[in-house]
Parts: sequence; structure tokens; C-alpha cells
Amino acid sequence: LIIAEQIGWRNVTRLLVFSTDAGFHFAGDGKLGGIVLPNDGKCHLHKNVYTRGNSQDYPSVAHVAEILRQKNIQIIFAVTEEVTHLYEGLTSIFPKCAVGMLSNNSHNILQIIVEAYNALTSEVAMENSKLPPGYHISYTSHCKDRKPRHSEQGRKCSNISVGDEVSFNVSITAPLCMTASQRPPSVIIKPQGYSEEVEVLLSPICECSCQKDVVPRSPSCSHGNGTLECGTCRCKEGRVGTLCECNQAESGKAIDSYLCRRDNATEVCSGHGECVCGKCVCHKSSKKPNHAYYGQFCECTDFSCDQYRGLQCGGHGRCVCGVCICLPEFRGRACECPLSLGSCLSQDEQICAGRGDCHCGTCMCHDNRFQGPTCELCPSCPGVCTLHRECILCRAFSLGLNPKECEMRCIHLNFTLVGQAGVLATVPPSPSLHSCVEVDTEGCRVHFLLRTRQKEDSVHVHVALERECPSGPNVILITAVLSASVVVLGVALLLLWKLLTSIHDRREFARFQRELERRRWNRVSPAQINPSVIACQSEDVQ
Repeated sequence: LIIAEQIGWRNVTRLLVFSTDAGFHFAGDGKLGGIVLPNDGKCHLHKNVYTRGNSQDYPSVAHVAEILRQKNIQIIFAVTEEVTHLYEGLTSIFPKCAVGMLSNNSHNILQIIVEAYNALTSEVAMENSKLPPGYHISYTSHCKDRKPRHSEQGRKCSNISVGDEVSFNVSITAPLCMTASQRPPSVIIKPQGYSEEVEVLLSPICECSCQKDVVPRSPSCSHGNGTLECGTCRCKEGRVGTLCECNQAESGKAIDSYLCRRDNATEVCSGHGECVCGKCVCHKSSKKPNHAYYGQFCECTDFSCDQYRGLQCGGHGRCVCGVCICLPEFRGRACECPLSLGSCLSQDEQICAGRGDCHCGTCMCHDNRFQGPTCELCPSCPGVCTLHRECILCRAFSLGLNPKECEMRCIHLNFTLVGQAGVLATVPPSPSLHSCVEVDTEGCRVHFLLRTRQKEDSVHVHVALERECPSGPNVILITAVLSASVVVLGVALLLLWKLLTSIHDRREFARFQRELERRRWNRVSPAQINPSVIACQSEDVQ
């Protein structure tokens, strides 16, 4: 282990670079070699060589971490990829250390040291020595962003550079008071990796400073029946009450409890307080100390009102003795009903589109077919374009309905006729304007615009007289195509028949030739015998 005197370190920030491609040993590994003597934590260097390797076991990881903490040493592990995971596990044990991955030829060792040094110096973490039993310490840090951090985050500040200022507030809570004979304990607080430290002597304050200003037999305590100390009355023997106003002998528990019951209830002080001298002394909430009970019988709270959408009083009021006091814009037990009608207005600025009533900011539709927040949706209803289609066709193009029926049913429509459909695009848009395209009885497409007024019986229509009718079939082209198709099909069938016929004839002719050759060889005459054969036979006879 490292001793500053033997290495020659000054009282400055100390960095140690450890480079290896292997793992590490710790306490207990020496037993494999028969070494059982524990490590004493000293260097035992002789000419820069450790001399107790054969007689003392390896130190434990915790022992090394403690020495690094005592000597303010920050360690950098430059190790190869195979053992990186082993040394990364030490980062949670050693006070300040960094791990870098070393290449096989160690060419990046300088880069590892620079990056690790920047990482170590960019973070300040506070630590303290072990506290005496009963004491508790907490940190609050104010880093570069000046936002307070508490708990474990309050112990450190990260991403800081040279010249940045950070601050730490340390709070120590003391247990019960200690006797004067005992020596006050102390605790050391310091930043990790630095030699500067602060020693704090822990001397609990057993008496408040206000106790020196006590007023014996104060008139404020029922005409001298108690001592006024730190703002409260400390009653003399036989007197009770907040102001020592009750005589304990004269005050009966039964009488006092009767005065502390509301409407002859069974519980004293509504179950949220104690009866003292016939008056209720209310408690605070056990779950939330900021929530207190109050009232003559402790019947009031400011945290038990009705909730709406998870918020007390809907977030639109305050709770007073269990009742919501709503803002002027809201009403209801939980302030859930807005008085404004803004959420009930439809696109045409009508309340619930003229089809319902606004209740608590929600539309109640008269007709069950209409849905939505403003009664504008009707999945089973025909569209506004389809609803006026027949009237538009009969009024503008004299299609569909007969003239008498058209006049009776379509009198509510106000017409504006235009020539082409493109003119409709010049009409100023508005929420009540609907663009429609319908098909008439002749299969033509009719373009028109519908503008509904505040009253449903008043509708203004812009109709384009030019219809988009599908063109008729091209008879000549269809006839030509059909004729050409028949001719091409006939020629193709004829060629196919000719091809099949030619193949069949060729096969029959080839078979006829083979049969003819076979007959010729079967009918050979004697005169056709080879003369040389006959000559040979004659010579043999002679």
C-alpha cells in the first residue's frame, strides 16, 4: 500500500495510474500459497521493491479503499477490454476512480489519462467520517444551475470546470442532550480526493435561548397560575389547561368530555383531539403534518373536500371546513361545473348546436341520435348534403320530385345559381359552409355549397349549373375492337389448325416411307445375288 512520505507526494491532489491486462488479488488469495498472516497496511519498500509478498496476505478491497480515502488518492485504471468489467466494479467502492479501456499496444494510454483526469476533476463529492450513534447528517448542494439538490444528489456536483463556484449546506441532527462530563464528539467533512477537511464538534443545544426570559407567575397564565416560558404556560401543580385556567381538582373528566362532544356524539372532539378543561385541543393529521383539524369540536379540516379529476375542489376552489368555496367562474360540490358556456358552443357558435342544453360545461343532447361534446355528431343521420339533395335537383335542374311536391318541401332553400363549379371556390369560407358533390338521377355530378343560418329552417345554397356528366360509349371504337378481335381470333385458330394438320401429315408420310422400305428388303430375287459369291462357290467345286 502507498505511503505519501515514501513516494514523495506533497499535500496536493494525488493521481495514481494503474495499468494491467489481468485481474487483481484480494484478501484470502494468499491462503492458496500458505500465507495466512493478514496484511498490516504498510509499504515495506526496500529499493522500491515490496519485501513482504511472501509473508503477508493481500489487502482487502475495503482496506485499499480506506487507505485511498485517507491519503486523498484518486486512481485511474487503464486496463484491457477483457478485464474492464472487473475494475468497473471497484468504482462503487473506491472514493474517486475512473476506468479506461487500454488498447493491446497501449498507444492510447495518454488519452485515457487525460479523459479520466477531466472526469475526476469535473465532479466534487462530499463525504464525512462515521457519525456517533443517534446523529444524522444531510447535504444540500447548489451547483452551476443554482438549483438545490437534496438527499444523495445533494452530496455532489457534476460537470463543473475551473472557476465554477459550488456550495454545500450540511445539516446535522442531534439526539437527546448529553451530560457535561462527556466529551463532545466530532465529525470530519471533506470533498473526496482533496486534503482540505473540516472538523465539526457536536455539542447539542439542550436549552432554548428563550428560557432565560421566563416570567414566573405570569398574568398571561390565568392571573399567575403558571410560568410563561418560550411563549407557553407551564402550569403550577393543580392547574391544567392551555392558560392554566382549570383547577384539576374541580374539573371532572365526565363534565369536561360532555362539553367536548358535538350534538351528544360518542366521540370526544370528533375523534381528532383531546378534551382539556372542557375545550378541544385539536391534533394534526398523522399522514400530513401540514394538515390540521380545527373548530370548536375539531370538526373542520381543509383537506377532506370532494374531489374532481383527482384534485380537491377540482382545482377551482379552496377547502374550508370540509366545504369547497369555489371561484366565481365555477360551482358544484367539487367546483366541477364551469359557469361559462364556451365548452358547449358548436362551430356555428350555437349552444350545443341548437340540439341540447349545457349542464356543467357538458352538452345534454335532446335527441339520442346526436352525440359529441356539442351534439354535432350523428352517425345514423344522413349528411347535410344528402339531406338537401332532392330539393336542389328539383329546384335547379327539375329532376326527381314533381313541381308541386318540390315547391312544398323545398320552400326553405334560398338559391344562388352560378355557371361553373370553379365559381364556388370564390365564396368566403365559414364554419357553417358545407361543400357538397352529389350524383343526380342521370348519373351526373352536381356541385353546390350549403350555408346554414342560425335557424335550421333557413338554408342558402350556391349551385353550379354546369354538371359533370359521364360521356357515352364510343360505338365505332367498340365495333372496331370487337371486329378486330374476332378476325384475329379466327386467324389464330386457322393457323393453329394448319400447324396441327401439317404435323400430322408429316408423321403419316414418315411412317409410309418406313413401311415401303421394309417391303423392298423382304422381296429380293435370285438374280440379285452377288456374283462374287457365286464365283467363289464354283472354284471350291472344281
